[in-house]
Amino acid sequence: MDLKLAGQTALVTGASQGIGEALAKSFASEGVHLHLTARNNTSLDRIKSEIQVSCDVQVNIYPLDLTEKGACAQLSEAVGNIDILVNNAGAIPSGVLSEIDEKAWREGWELKVMSYINLCRIYYERMKNNGSGVIINNIGNSGEVFDPKYIAGTTGNGGLMAFTRALGGHSLNDNIRVVGVNPGPVDTDRIYNMLKKRADDVLGDENRYTELLETYPLKRPAHMYEVTDLIVFLASYRAGYTTGTIYTVDGGISSRRSII
Repeated sequence: MDLKLAGQTALVTGASQGIGEALAKSFASEGVHLHLTARNNTSLDRIKSEIQVSCDVQVNIYPLDLTEKGACAQLSEAVGNIDILVNNAGAIPSGVLSEIDEKAWREGWELKVMSYINLCRIYYERMKNNGSGVIINNIGNSGEVFDPKYIAGTTGNGGLMAFTRALGGHSLNDNIRVVGVNPGPVDTDRIYNMLKKRADDVLGDENRYTELLETYPLKRPAHMYEVTDLIVFLASYRAGYTTGTIYTVDGGISSRRSII
């Protein structure tokens, strides 16, 4: 399937590891030129080198902290115009309400919630002026699964879901599409760190984290490509009538509800 993405330009935040890294490589394989940002300069350098060995695309990296005042504006000035924005940065800390103090709550939201909103504010206007664009917010299924043990994350992600729907509902009037993706557990270091913490809390031993996988669909987290391929497709013209909606990739976890 030809997605006709070759020659376009994408900005991916949180691109130094996990979904962000895999997504950068997936876009590059489609011929998309890249602007990548994250805090970890060493990882960004490695990813840039790996991409340029295998793909004939331009890769620019921007090591910075999007929680710093003015960072989103600074980034946008350095990057310039783009065709695709993928907001992917941030990991809100897990824990029940009593475990997450105000400082941790605000720091988590500053990166995961406010950087998404701030970059959308900047790039929506640029895309409107340019006549087209795609914004994809990688959010997380905790916005649909109200887990008290991830209360800061479920609240922040729920807000980003509402923001994405509100912005994307009328965005085709400006020839812009705004879409959200809600991964559930994905095969990254982050999910295993969270499982170890949960195993320590529930089972009293973090080394028993593999036992928790027994409750997952197919007894595993999602493969990386099961998320990144969807995002790349949604960025393409083949998803041209898709906006203001959220796609959930969690093996059905968020649909496992009961009236009892």
